[in-house]
Amino acid sequence: MSFFGLIVRNLWSKKARSIGMAFAVAIAVMTVVALAVTSSGLEQSATAIITVGKADFTVTQKGASDILSSTIDTQQLAQIRRTPGVASAVGVLVETQKINADNPVFIEIGINPGDLAAFGVSVVAGHPYTETAPNQVMLGWRAAANLGLGVGDQFKANGTTNTVVGIYSTGNAFGDAGAMFPLPAIQGYNRVPGIVTLAFVKVTPGASPAAVASRVDHDLPELTTIRTAAQFGRADPSLTYLQAAVNGSTVLAIIIGAVIVGNTMLLSLFERTREFGLMRAVGWTRRRTVALLLGESLLLATVGAALGVLLSFAVTAILADLPALKGVLHPNFTEGAFWRALLTAAVMTLLGSLYPTVRAARLSPLKALSYE
Repeated sequence: MSFFGLIVRNLWSKKARSIGMAFAVAIAVMTVVALAVTSSGLEQSATAIITVGKADFTVTQKGASDILSSTIDTQQLAQIRRTPGVASAVGVLVETQKINADNPVFIEIGINPGDLAAFGVSVVAGHPYTETAPNQVMLGWRAAANLGLGVGDQFKANGTTNTVVGIYSTGNAFGDAGAMFPLPAIQGYNRVPGIVTLAFVKVTPGASPAAVASRVDHDLPELTTIRTAAQFGRADPSLTYLQAAVNGSTVLAIIIGAVIVGNTMLLSLFERTREFGLMRAVGWTRRRTVALLLGESLLLATVGAALGVLLSFAVTAILADLPALKGVLHPNFTEGAFWRALLTAAVMTLLGSLYPTVRAARLSPLKALSYE
């Protein structure tokens, strides 16, 4: 029998214990992967907001509870536009509202029609709204498809009925799943005259976006600039806290999993003491004994990791369908999430197996064979 075959036979002979240990690893892996995928999905949805406009960087309020709570007033927007190196700064008001059960968090973007081109909006059907025309709206092509609406149809939002005058595309899935209104109209709907949520800035040709962003940060300390997704925590600390929670849960899962694996392996050691003594008596080295136990542990860890990943798909699908997260959470199964799963399973198993393995390797053959 091959060494691997011996590992499989040993595990199969204790099916209940092996299944229990694999399931414990699976639960830990499922928790870690589900949190990592949820965090990545929420971060992807949040950062998609700042990439809607075709800008070199985005300006938002510093210290806001989240990016949609940011407020930039008319004077601040004007000062951004006067900053040396700024070619244009498009002020945009971003709000959300529940349209129906399938669209509980629908994105509404308020923007002046004259800024649509600079914002990267292409009208693919109909025509843009006008700034002063009442109750006009443009739908992103994804939103139009989801809602089954077209040019000339009526779209109810903000307690009003609006005529769909155009269908647009931004090349951004987040932006294309929402609706655009004239900026004064959506400011009026939400009772925030003169206020925008974000400013999307383009720099003059040849200027350094980083240098211009630094000037804005210096001149307007109450605001902050975002050029990359990594800088998103400046505007929305909740994502930073969520990532810290993911890292903390990984460490906690490893500790709890290691304790469970250690207890299981130690119980197995007590039951198999005579077996290990016999192996040592017929010539097995300490290294071979250690390899056997670690091989059994790592095989169970691999099975548990695979099961945990499968369970995480189900869990995240359930989370994404919850009313509070529907339309906001889009699970993002990245390569990093799978590596995190494998690493979590391997580390918890190795840590948990360390003491029982060392103890088994140091057993005296004579004492082990006389063990009752």
